Amino acid sequence: MNKRIAIGLCALVFSASFAVASNTPNIVYIISDDQAWTDYGFMGHPQIRTPNLDRLAAQSIVFDRGYVPTALCRPSLATLVTGQFAHRHGVTGNDPSPKRAKRGTTLYNQRRAKLITFLDKFETLPTLLSERGYLSHQSGKWWEGGYKHGGFTHGMTRGFPQPNGRHGDDGLKIGRKGMQPIETFVDHAVEQKKPFFLWYGVFLPHTPHNPPERLLKNYRKQGLPLPVAKYYANCEWFDETCGQLIDILEKRNLRDDTLIVYVTDNGWINRTDRTAYAPRSKQSPYEGGVRTPIMFSWPKGGLKPSKRSEVISSVDLFPTVLAAAGARIPDNTPGMNLLESLQRKTAITRTGIFGEGFAHDIADIKKPEASLLYRWRIEGKWKLLLTYDGEVNRYKRSHPRTEKRPQLFDLSSDPHEKNNLARHHPKIVADLSAKIAAWWPVRERKVLTTFE
Repeated sequence: MNKRIAIGLCALVFSASFAVASNTPNIVYIISDDQAWTDYGFMGHPQIRTPNLDRLAAQSIVFDRGYVPTALCRPSLATLVTGQFAHRHGVTGNDPSPKRAKRGTTLYNQRRAKLITFLDKFETLPTLLSERGYLSHQSGKWWEGGYKHGGFTHGMTRGFPQPNGRHGDDGLKIGRKGMQPIETFVDHAVEQKKPFFLWYGVFLPHTPHNPPERLLKNYRKQGLPLPVAKYYANCEWFDETCGQLIDILEKRNLRDDTLIVYVTDNGWINRTDRTAYAPRSKQSPYEGGVRTPIMFSWPKGGLKPSKRSEVISSVDLFPTVLAAAGARIPDNTPGMNLLESLQRKTAITRTGIFGEGFAHDIADIKKPEASLLYRWRIEGKWKLLLTYDGEVNRYKRSHPRTEKRPQLFDLSSDPHEKNNLARHHPKIVADLSAKIAAWWPVRERKVLTTFE
């Protein structure tokens, strides 16, 4: 064989090998649990210290206008693993309604078990990645049975019906009690020469707000109310565990070819008088409940660190990550594949995003609209919020629904949604409400009042 041809063939083989390798990055999901979009150093918080996430943000494409479609942990996590909105995957709340079937009864347990089976209707993220040879590990919060039920090859959560299997059992130890299970899994994947996917759904800064005293004392010195100081310290504790996770990658020279994705499951604003969430945060459709920074960091994947102002949704993570892995994206995936925009720094062409809010307790597991409380759309600076008459059992004070008219906010000048401008912009209200209606035609539920 001609020497030049042989060298050329070798170069082609090497190039092809590199293309395959670079198209199977390790993937890490860091999922914060109950944290407001403002509560990071890199987002400008004046007191909360998050040095590790600040460093990750400096290495990432950061969307400071990221959103989750639903401001409650279980529906939000189910969206991440299925790529579907809650009204499609069916897990619209955390639990079946105890009003309709008393907790602990056969009927209640049957409904709880049925909810877990809703995952079976979809190809999950770990399952699709497995087609590309990925091993996957679940740790942290996980509601949908044992880790294998989500398609993970490895994990911590044993799941229902074991005791304490409601939302994570053994998985809830990660972070709070060290990172050894993740470290062991990463070493196994490296030994097997397999790309891996890590689901780090750590139970932080979620309650219990019981941070180490070494962290808490700094916030107490600032004269903060004790419940707030504890929450702030829990945020810093969470940040420390993120640093430990990234260290695991860096010490094994895995960081550069690892795609790290950061998102929060829902917001949290701590009350000043006790450890509990304030209005307009968790469970609510307002910015304090649904807004989150979303970050993508992949040094070898051509993602140049930058700050982006476009609006994106956690429903977009599913197709984007699958594309980065060269994996198959199911046809019924509603999210947008952002990979090309991330790599080429091109603008996202979509005009807006949708969201929905449901009661914590699912009134009818066969009819998501029975618990529907809110739907919303964001386009550019505008956010339209519509309120519905769905059934609420527990947590009624989280959903006062005293404002029954459409609510329109200019997020560019009013990010905390204090001024309802719906009366002044009826055409915008009509346009956005029509898009919401077309997105998901709701049966049997009505907006609480007509437009004015």
